[in-house]
Amino acid sequence: MPGAVPVRPSASPPGSARRRLRVLTAASVAALLLPLLPATADAGGREPDSLQEAFARAADRYQVPESVLLGVSYLQSRWDGHRGAPSVSGGYGPMHLTDARTALAEDPHHSHGTEDPRGDTARGTRQVHDAVPDPAALPARLRTLERAAELTGLDEEELRRDPAANVAGGAALLAAAQKELGLPLSDDPAQWYGAVARYPGSGDARAAGVFADEVFDVLREGERRTTDSGQRVVLEGDPDLAPDTAQLDGPDLRPASSGSDGPVECPRSVSCEWLPAPYEEYTNPDGSPNYGNHDKADRPASQKIDYIVVHDTEATWDTTLRLVRNPKYVSWHYSLRASDGHIAQHVPTRDVGWHAGNWYVNAKSIGLEHEGFLTAPDAWYTEAMYRTSARLVRYLAHRHGIPLDRQHIIGHDNVPGVTSANIPGMHTDPGPYWDWQHYFTLLGAPFHPTAAPDSELVTIRPDYEKHKPVYTRCDGSGQPCPPHGSGAVRLHTGPSADAPLVKDAGLRPGGGDSTTGVNDTGARASTGQRYAVAERRGEWTAIWYLGQKAWFHNPADAPTAVGSRGLVVTPREGVESVPVYGRAYPEASAYPEGIPAQAISPLPYKVGAGQAYALGLRTKGEYYYARTFDPAGHVVVRGEEEYYQIQLGHRVAFVRAADVTVRPALR
Repeated sequence: MPGAVPVRPSASPPGSARRRLRVLTAASVAALLLPLLPATADAGGREPDSLQEAFARAADRYQVPESVLLGVSYLQSRWDGHRGAPSVSGGYGPMHLTDARTALAEDPHHSHGTEDPRGDTARGTRQVHDAVPDPAALPARLRTLERAAELTGLDEEELRRDPAANVAGGAALLAAAQKELGLPLSDDPAQWYGAVARYPGSGDARAAGVFADEVFDVLREGERRTTDSGQRVVLEGDPDLAPDTAQLDGPDLRPASSGSDGPVECPRSVSCEWLPAPYEEYTNPDGSPNYGNHDKADRPASQKIDYIVVHDTEATWDTTLRLVRNPKYVSWHYSLRASDGHIAQHVPTRDVGWHAGNWYVNAKSIGLEHEGFLTAPDAWYTEAMYRTSARLVRYLAHRHGIPLDRQHIIGHDNVPGVTSANIPGMHTDPGPYWDWQHYFTLLGAPFHPTAAPDSELVTIRPDYEKHKPVYTRCDGSGQPCPPHGSGAVRLHTGPSADAPLVKDAGLRPGGGDSTTGVNDTGARASTGQRYAVAERRGEWTAIWYLGQKAWFHNPADAPTAVGSRGLVVTPREGVESVPVYGRAYPEASAYPEGIPAQAISPLPYKVGAGQAYALGLRTKGEYYYARTFDPAGHVVVRGEEEYYQIQLGHRVAFVRAADVTVRPALR
């Protein structure tokens, strides 16, 4: 990895960093050949009349129950084809047929951002790019497209680009797996549990079983949706379906990881293993002592955990695991694999990971890294990963009393900079393509209207599938990114799409304009975030945002926000403006002797008189002093100064309770 690792700053404790990397994992298959059968697509590569028909034809041709084929595809891609672009795991099409070498060769290098790797100072740049591998060195799970070509007789390019051919390839793989298990090509979906479990190629019995369980949950519940190409696909549910789970047994799968080798904290319904991040001392090049890559603590006894922070890895799975096990790097609590949703835990939740770029948030949060790339909209976040992530978050939220809302379940792109100097370097993952509405639906807390449409408080909620704002700079060229659903709305200075975008004084201290860049959060509001309404004109709504009115298109027949109930914060009477902060630290008098008081630096934004902002949480100032390897020297400093978290802009911020008034939102 290029670039030196900066040493621990002397004035502030270790914080966190962000990595921008690149890695691959995917689906696997059985080794038995199936006799070649006619292809699904015609010689011209045309789709059949519909994607639904493609599933029916492939199921009939390869003697796989259509519901099984639909269920596996839903867990891999939600039936989307992504215009032939590869996923983060090198998978193509609705069946996620993997061709890692081609995927890497096609994918341009990503330019990865900078952030403070240890806390509040000394930002550093980290960039990693994976080389295009030798195909012979790739495991079978990363070459399922090649195997599908052998089984079907279809050209590999056709399998990558043609949805009907891709579905046929997936059906052939499932049929081959069934034969390898010595099982008949039954028309009973219950007899396909073993083949389904082996589809993503995890090689681990627990991970394979969890994937199959999720598929059969879908088969029982049913699903229906319109795909990214406008195809309507329906899977009718069968509530009484009971698969033969004994088919999971076999010598081809490693024994299930039980977590007995480490303090795994996961629900029983997911596949989870312990891959610890190192807590080790080492020596800097100048001979000074240092340690990494997290801090020991005793949460929640020492500090309440208020946040779960959602990241994407900007790295492939193997690279992600290599980095988190480097004592000179940074850490997070969990990593989630795209192909099957498998989870690796690295840091006990009682300890503090270095993941959010804000030491206050680190001390109060749990960090989840999801295999993916925010600048690659078609390198999709798989349904399997969304589902296991939601199960994990529900478990953690229940265990730690964390509300399931966007004030507590936040993205890394919602974490504030601790000082003005840190704001431009803060990271932007998981970005505008993370589907917060779908994620919170899986969490059991979907975003519904809770007040009238003319309420003073609104929750951002565009239709992810239909809402496709133009983003640029996904590949560094400045050209528009591929059209894709998004959960974020763009904010203007006036009620018109032609009005300039609102400016972010912290992101561009020189006064530059916000852009449509995929990493530019200066004029963006995301699904689930709540804002106070400043004004309405026709189809446009203005919210208070970074101290100014910010307008977004919100027509009644296709709303991008819904009315909400809640509390808002306004400057107390007689105050012209209120400072805002990126952390809620105690007053200076709260620090005991020997522990340096931390500055409470205002950010370059103001909450002005007459403005209102949605209230998130209330807290008294806290600071976790942790600058020594021996945790006996760690101290939690608590103050009496009370703070309110508000939705200031795209990121949250804090105001002193003494500076503001709290009241219910109107209507």
